Amino acid sequence: MLYTCTPYCNNASHNHSAQATASDAAPQTARVARAATSRTAASKPTRTIARNSRGKAKVVDIHCHYLNPEISAKTADLKPAEHDMTTVFANAITRETNMKQMKERAHKLTGIDQRITDMDAMGVDIQAVCPAPYQYFYFTEPDVGAQLARDVNEGMAKLVAAHPDRLVGLGSVPLQNAELAIRELEYATKVLGLRGVEINTNVNGKDLTDPSLGLEKFFARANELGTVLFMHPLGFTQAERLTNHYFNNVIGNPLDTTIAISHLIFDGVVARHPKIKFIAAHGGGFIANYWARMDHAWRARPDCRTVIKRAPSTYLNKFYFDSITFDPEMLRRLIDRFGADHVLLGTDYPYDMGEDDPVGLLAEVKRLSKADRQQIEGLNAMKLLKIKG
Repeated sequence: MLYTCTPYCNNASHNHSAQATASDAAPQTARVARAATSRTAASKPTRTIARNSRGKAKVVDIHCHYLNPEISAKTADLKPAEHDMTTVFANAITRETNMKQMKERAHKLTGIDQRITDMDAMGVDIQAVCPAPYQYFYFTEPDVGAQLARDVNEGMAKLVAAHPDRLVGLGSVPLQNAELAIRELEYATKVLGLRGVEINTNVNGKDLTDPSLGLEKFFARANELGTVLFMHPLGFTQAERLTNHYFNNVIGNPLDTTIAISHLIFDGVVARHPKIKFIAAHGGGFIANYWARMDHAWRARPDCRTVIKRAPSTYLNKFYFDSITFDPEMLRRLIDRFGADHVLLGTDYPYDMGEDDPVGLLAEVKRLSKADRQQIEGLNAMKLLKIKG
């Protein structure tokens, strides 16, 4: 997902700028290739758009990223790539491929002009932009992490303020310290006007419910505020067996999301804080398709009933999921199981593991009513993020 050098790398041998122009057509190229090999969609997506009650057209991408270049330059000495598990647990060809991705897509990740062009090509009216996970900075000392989260959030607010018709922002909080996380949550949402925050699925390898983190008070405050918490992984932290084939992204990301959601449910966070709007990236990971196993365990074993009083899927039903499933039948099952009102359009822009034709993917889902399609394309996100029509 992330890169082994920064967007401001000036090593001439990396040739970052030379590849940028060729990559500008990536969404269209990928769309054509996928249609030819795995799907029946036309190479150009149909512009099927949602409409709110006042008839304003909005298609909202709930899952896309921005890497603040000023912060990248400021934190280069911290060597954040050494704390990116998809880089730590990666072989040589994966690192080389990530370097190539850096050459091709850095201008999309750090800039705005190509982003808007690509949004238009994909039929997306608004991006709900969240920080690139590269900029969580949980590994730093708490006071440093708090200042960097403030920098990330103020940079995000500045970005979306310059393009209020096309962008809304999600912020970041320093989860390595609960008190500082609460302070930044309040600042990001109440002062800067960001629509929620993005959190990792672990904190330096510890589960979000690990007592040593003391995050119960953070979740309590997020519940009081009715906060949107977008859960986005950064690989699996014990991934010695996931080094080859980019497995620590392909498998590790959905695995870490699955573990995080399971702890939030079984340790009672979701039950205690029902007003938090949890959004799970990448279609909810593996748990969205194998939830019945945890229900069976809860019924069969007392060690699975130590905290929660109802079946685990009862709490899973409260989560929201993005549409990044890469297959219309899988997306259909996600919608059938959790409801069209709990699925949101997403792309993971601008990464190569993203969905380049989100509207086209949704159009291929069979037996989807117009009302359900409209909810997924934008109405759900507009409601959650308080986007005006």
